[in-house]
Amino acid sequence: MSLAEYFPEQIRELPAYEGKFDAFKLNAESCDVLFGIYPGGTVIEPHSHDTDNVGVITKGVLLLTMDGETQRIEAGEWYFVPAGKQHAAEFPEDTADIELWIRR
Repeated sequence: MSLAEYFPEQIRELPAYEGKFDAFKLNAESCDVLFGIYPGGTVIEPHSHDTDNVGVITKGVLLLTMDGETQRIEAGEWYFVPAGKQHAAEFPEDTADIELWIRR
């Protein structure tokens, strides 16, 4: 199965997220849900969001850097990035996740 086919058809039919990575996006009033797909080797430079971001890795590995410390997050593990917090991400292998972008 290719990474693009990782999520079920119902998820793949959601609108595509238009941003720095590939994802399917479910919009809601106070929270967006993104089903992200990151090919191995993807690097996302330091940035911040105006939302709290909570996510779970469903396949692969996320290397999440905040405050100069890098945390390895593997399949089945959750992560949290507070609104306004500078962070960077690296995906050393094909990775998929489910992210909640919670508006305050």
